[in-house]
Amino acid sequence: MAMKSKVLRCLVLIIFLIGTAELFAQSTSLIGKKIQPFSLKNIDHSLISINGIKQAKGFMVIFTCNHCPFAKLYSKRLNELNKKYKKKGVPLLAINSMDSFLYKEESFELMQQIAKKEKYNFPYLQDATQKVGKNFEAQHTPKAYVIWKEINNWVIEYEGVIDNDGEHPEKAHSYLSEAVEQLLNNKKVSVPKTESFGCRIFYRKS
Repeated sequence: MAMKSKVLRCLVLIIFLIGTAELFAQSTSLIGKKIQPFSLKNIDHSLISINGIKQAKGFMVIFTCNHCPFAKLYSKRLNELNKKYKKKGVPLLAINSMDSFLYKEESFELMQQIAKKEKYNFPYLQDATQKVGKNFEAQHTPKAYVIWKEINNWVIEYEGVIDNDGEHPEKAHSYLSEAVEQLLNNKKVSVPKTESFGCRIFYRKS
């Protein structure tokens, strides 16, 4: 276990160093940006549309993937977040915008296997064209957003980390959960943006 923990810390450090440049490059806040409605294929082949979930007040949108060691730490926590907030009208949507041509481990079939293995209780959506990832300006995984319905528009109210301790969930402060709670209570999000890092999403040139 000690060796596994050391390896994990090394991987996280490497990811941090690789992602530092992009972190500083993406300093502009997206809070208040309107997100274009989207529909994506779920792992069960159904089409999930944010406009099709009429009871939704908002969504927790998580950009994640199959291969990133840091993203792998959050499977259980994502299940818990969806279980807690879906019944309150804020379901969780996980989106994979990774280039499956560049990363073979990001194929739709492997997405299905990961979801089954981790017993996902939320949609795991493939952004095959990478259009949705570009709309959110997502640069790495995992990256969390909260979008909220405001006069028939979907507006980003939070962007950043899921929480502040990937390795030790029992010690973590969930900024994502905090943002959702404040929005459900008609309050302004006190910490609307946090800095995050992870495995870079490489976008194909259009």
